[in-house]
Amino acid sequence: MTQTFTTPAVKFLEKREKDHFIDGQWRASLSGETIQTFSPGDGQLLAALARGRKEDIEAAVAVARRTFEGSWCKLTPHDRYTLMLKVADVIEKNFEELSLLDTLDMGAPLTRTRAMKKGLLQTITYFAAQAMNWGGMSVPNSLPGSFTTFTLKAPIGVVGSITPWNAPLVSMWWTMGGILATGCTGVIKPSEEASLSTLRTAELLVEAGVPPGVINVVTGLGAEAGAALSSHMDVDRIMFTGSTATGREIIRSSATNMKRVNVELGGKSPDIVFADADLDKAVPGAAMGVFNNSGQICSAGTRVFVERGIQEEFVARFAEFTKEIRVAHPLDPQAQLGPVVSRRQMERVLDYVTIGKEEGAQLCAGGERIGGELAEGYFVAPTVFANANNDMRIAREEIFGPVATIIPFDSVDEGLKLANDTEYGLGGAVWTSNLSKAMKFVHTVKAGKLWVNCYGHQDQAMGFSGTKQSGYGMKGGAAHIEGFLYEKSVCINND
Repeated sequence: MTQTFTTPAVKFLEKREKDHFIDGQWRASLSGETIQTFSPGDGQLLAALARGRKEDIEAAVAVARRTFEGSWCKLTPHDRYTLMLKVADVIEKNFEELSLLDTLDMGAPLTRTRAMKKGLLQTITYFAAQAMNWGGMSVPNSLPGSFTTFTLKAPIGVVGSITPWNAPLVSMWWTMGGILATGCTGVIKPSEEASLSTLRTAELLVEAGVPPGVINVVTGLGAEAGAALSSHMDVDRIMFTGSTATGREIIRSSATNMKRVNVELGGKSPDIVFADADLDKAVPGAAMGVFNNSGQICSAGTRVFVERGIQEEFVARFAEFTKEIRVAHPLDPQAQLGPVVSRRQMERVLDYVTIGKEEGAQLCAGGERIGGELAEGYFVAPTVFANANNDMRIAREEIFGPVATIIPFDSVDEGLKLANDTEYGLGGAVWTSNLSKAMKFVHTVKAGKLWVNCYGHQDQAMGFSGTKQSGYGMKGGAAHIEGFLYEKSVCINND
């Protein structure tokens, strides 16, 4: 059954067949094939996406290259700055539509996607400011004679980006912001699970005055369109957010032309709770560090390490808090959590629940698919396992769903050792009233972004990265912009 939308905020859905957006125009796949996408809130057909393949990627990259070598990269920094301010205005005026598209497409409650407005606009304006904040430098030299030496920076060229489905509204801007601020062009391949807000944003950019061909969007499967983009000989940089396994393939593909790579990959982040923590803050903070966005965040603190002396109390309060979380249809204004993105993802999460039980962990809350009025959607009850150990699969493998694994420890050194006992290194947090413990955590735990007595807060100016098998390359901050530029060293003979 196909759902009908009449609200003005989703006029974009009136055309069920969603083409690629290339050179400022809607284009069907050259093969004519499509992919169906379903709303995770009720399992109903939402739209049919164009199924991009190698030939569609080649067409989009050719447009991006032609646009880059045209007048676009010659805009002054101030031109790009003022253009991005116009973009911010257009995004703000159309934000209600974009947030609803994201909610329908990937299942996050509308209250959550609407709450992203301030942060999204701050991200766009931050990158606008960066358009006038990069450049080279003069360098003193020791050459005999009279020479002037300096460096300058230039846009790298065509950027390919493969974006995830867990937060399209924000994720696309790590690429778009850098492209618009530096004078690059790009081809974005959004996840087939959630492409609609990216397509609509690309259309809005043209309405805001961004020249056609600067931002192009090709939809399709990762193994087809994504693979073609990551290996394309005329793409100068690739950005990817997703699984570590796919990230390895992206890195291998980049060797075709030595393209630069930025990869944000999987995570199994530690969240350490010491006995001196304020549990009134630590319990809800650690819980939502796992369950926020239905657990579909790469840096989610899914391994919750609790000092043994407070283990029993913490588990009881954590389970009680979890059971009170309101899981509802994403359009329900009272919803705190929505479904996971797809039936496949729901089945994956439920498989891990079975694995946790078989491994001997204690199931304290959740652990089942939610039925009743939500039976047609992809809803998994927030799940808590306690009395687990760090060798269990539920403690070592990324589940990417609302599943918390609580593990006891006995000393500061043991807690930090367990925190680092993972192949990942994306995020982590500590809850303590002791400054010495907090700083020891900060200096010891191997992860790209850390929190103390909070979880998940993010500032565009700070940026973040990963280490170990969570990837590499900064997102946000001045280092983010550097990834879209290359540097030239210049030596001038003054005689």
